Amino acid sequence: MIKKTIIFSLLAACLALCLPSSRAVESVVDSKVEIPFKKFVLKNGLTVIVHEDHKAPIVAVNVWYHVGSKNEKTGKTGFAHLFEHLMFNGSEHFNDDYFQAMERIGATDMNGTTSEDRTDYFQNVPKNALDTALWMESDRMGHLVGVIDKPRLDEQRGVVQNEKRQNENQPYGVTEELLVKGTAPAGHPYSWTVIGSMDDLNAASLDDVKTWFKTYYGAANAVLVLAGDIDAETALKKAEQYFGDIPAGPPVAKFEKWVPKMGGTRRQVVSDRVPQARIYKVWNIPGYGEADTTYLDLASDVLASGKTSRLYKRLVYDDQLCTDVSVSVDPREICGQFGIIATAKPGGDLRQIEKAIDEEVARFLAKGPTEKELTRVKAANIAAFIRGAERIGGFGGKSDLLAMNQTYRGTPDFYKTINNYVRNATAHDVQDAAKRWLTDDVYILDVYPYPKHDTASSGADRTKLPTPGAPPEIKFPAFQRTKLSNGLNIILAERHSTPLVSFNMLVDAGSAADQFATPGTARLAMDMLDEGTTKRTALDISEELSTLGANLSSGSDLDTSTVHLSTLKSTLDRALDIYSDVILNPAFPEADFKRLQKQRIAGIQREKTEPTSMALRVFPGLLYGKSHAYANPMTGSGTEETVAKLTTADMHKFYNTWFKPNNATLIVVGDTTLNEIVPKLEKQFGTWKSASVPKKNLGNVEQQKKSVVYLIDRPGSIQSVIFAGHVAPPKNNPDEISIETMNNILGGAFTSRVNMNLREDKHWAYGAHTFMSAARGQRPFIAYAPVQSDKTSESMVEMEKELRGILGKRPITAEELEKAQKYLTLKLPGSWETNDRVAGSIGEIVRFGLPEDYFKTYPDNVRALNLDQVAKAAQEVVHPDQLVWVVVGDRSKVEPEIRSLGWGDIQLMDADGNPIK
Repeated sequence: MIKKTIIFSLLAACLALCLPSSRAVESVVDSKVEIPFKKFVLKNGLTVIVHEDHKAPIVAVNVWYHVGSKNEKTGKTGFAHLFEHLMFNGSEHFNDDYFQAMERIGATDMNGTTSEDRTDYFQNVPKNALDTALWMESDRMGHLVGVIDKPRLDEQRGVVQNEKRQNENQPYGVTEELLVKGTAPAGHPYSWTVIGSMDDLNAASLDDVKTWFKTYYGAANAVLVLAGDIDAETALKKAEQYFGDIPAGPPVAKFEKWVPKMGGTRRQVVSDRVPQARIYKVWNIPGYGEADTTYLDLASDVLASGKTSRLYKRLVYDDQLCTDVSVSVDPREICGQFGIIATAKPGGDLRQIEKAIDEEVARFLAKGPTEKELTRVKAANIAAFIRGAERIGGFGGKSDLLAMNQTYRGTPDFYKTINNYVRNATAHDVQDAAKRWLTDDVYILDVYPYPKHDTASSGADRTKLPTPGAPPEIKFPAFQRTKLSNGLNIILAERHSTPLVSFNMLVDAGSAADQFATPGTARLAMDMLDEGTTKRTALDISEELSTLGANLSSGSDLDTSTVHLSTLKSTLDRALDIYSDVILNPAFPEADFKRLQKQRIAGIQREKTEPTSMALRVFPGLLYGKSHAYANPMTGSGTEETVAKLTTADMHKFYNTWFKPNNATLIVVGDTTLNEIVPKLEKQFGTWKSASVPKKNLGNVEQQKKSVVYLIDRPGSIQSVIFAGHVAPPKNNPDEISIETMNNILGGAFTSRVNMNLREDKHWAYGAHTFMSAARGQRPFIAYAPVQSDKTSESMVEMEKELRGILGKRPITAEELEKAQKYLTLKLPGSWETNDRVAGSIGEIVRFGLPEDYFKTYPDNVRALNLDQVAKAAQEVVHPDQLVWVVVGDRSKVEPEIRSLGWGDIQLMDADGNPIK
């Protein structure tokens, strides 16, 4: 995880006015969230951990295998990740794609990931479907080898290689391999990338992958965590039933610690197709859970987390040498890394930046953090942990934390040790750790005897897949409405399971408001909102929020501009004071505006080098025409020319035009009540005055008369990004649920037609989809696929074939409809687990004017759909003869093949959408 921090000293006279009280700070640092659990070890060595959390009728199933890329060897890299992909392709008793079964039972947060140290598979399922999930997970743990054949291996080999191409095709993608090889000696377990090399992937044989499974996928090398709406006794019985007869597997040799020495300073230089120079500085440090690793994590926050952090203030604020700087600690199992990344402003001098970095690091090593800095980063660290503990599953949820600590440190609750390191860390601890590890040893760019095991005499019935019981009742959280005296709409959904409160102010503006201004205004104005008020500087705001453990952010989508606050219950009043100040009193300081303006222009330059954002920038103008509110780049960033023309007066004008209580709704979700929160809101927002606002042009546009292909040249691209689309009905339309279900079948789910064709069948792409960007007016319907360059025209043909097929040549089947209905409804129990998820759904009701019972009636409306309705939706939405195609790729490689399709003239354009003759 990359974290940022910044240092700033305030005058003592301002402390009482601008900083939280010491009691508020202590309340954050002393906050504790326990993750109670029960741990069992089956006779075959499988570790089972159970955590009960009954707030939602779902259970997280998380299986960690203690194997990653560090268990590979030179010449056979990429096996751990390749095998992760094979695990989703079926097992001996369910020989089909695993997503097919999991989507039918409503699984959410479903994925598999591979790191240097572990491979994990996880999903959240309605509690009635737990047996299905456990049957599936245990079947692939104990019964996989029999279905791995060469066609299946070749298919997933191709998918992984496309994933590798996709990663390497990104700006700065060349650095990943260099960083790995530059910081570890040849033969070290971390001296190759997780995804491996193309040559090793090509050479992987059937025997190789089967040996990998037999070596590392035994029960004794795994941890199973069940977290959620289940008790320990039931969980243990189910674990024994499904996993108890699986062999333990052979003993696995492992390194416990190996922090490689670099022997001084290593330097490396490489060129890439990017608009800005960037410097990486990396030190090797101890691994996960060590005290020094925790202290170094705190040091990283002091150096570059927040606008008052030392490196951010020096490089971005004061000297303005960089557009961004980050400091990260990667705490892997046998050793970790401490890294600094700084991106120079266009034309910037990396040696000047390195000199400034070295000076700030030297000051830190000499004097360590101040008590004020240390208190702030401790509070932010503890608050971030508490937020992660709100969720039972997914990345960083409670099941993940328990599995990780068991796997790496031998006990599920080792997180307590780490949190205690944080709470008790002194400035001396942090300084000494930094002195020990942040030395000249830097890269710049840059075994116990295995216990005896046995297996159960019997296990689960493998002749059939368990049938889920009756699904739990789906309930969208209740919410209440009221208004403040000035007419500001307030919506509250009470959630008392975690001491957090979220606020989301929705203002009817968004990037569509740029039709009344200069393209890029809304995004830059919302980026500027927390850059200073009439009472606080940007550094004050960042410092106070960080010390309170609160998060504040602002931004815009097409239709709305939003200001979000997440705060702990214990610091609500102080955080709410900052939140209202940011919303009501933005100052748009000139110096900060100039800095963000430069950063936005640099960001636009990066967008014009990244393949997907290149297409996103030009696509709206081609669909809507220049006068429509949705015609500007879909990124909302504007152009280099338009942003360069903006002034602080434009920021004030945007704010004064749209920020009115009668043009806004405040959504509150969390640990509060109307009686408690309304007086606080009245105090903070009651003086806000209403006024009229402009009406945006969201008029309908006609479809293209015929399809047209636009090509944007990106020389050297090893992939082509293909967009094909046209306008579609607004989100709020009477057939929306039919349209959503149709799109799920066509390209909206992993097992959808488009993805199964281009990824699983042809393995030309890592992923391919269709989607509709939500909007009040006509929205874009887009088929999207990043594909290998030599399959560009063939992929276009397959995409068009799928679009035409759903209109009649290959109509939607009853089986597809049933699967989509299950997918869209059975995943709902876990969809509103967190405050932000609830606020997001309420925000949809507000933004699109949906009925208040939209989500309450949604499941029944989906289940009631028939084939005629989804077929009608396809006819309404999909128009393959009127497509706008945008292809971003190497023109010299793809243009002749595209022309050979005979789809009419190909129009060439640059990254700004200007025609090229």
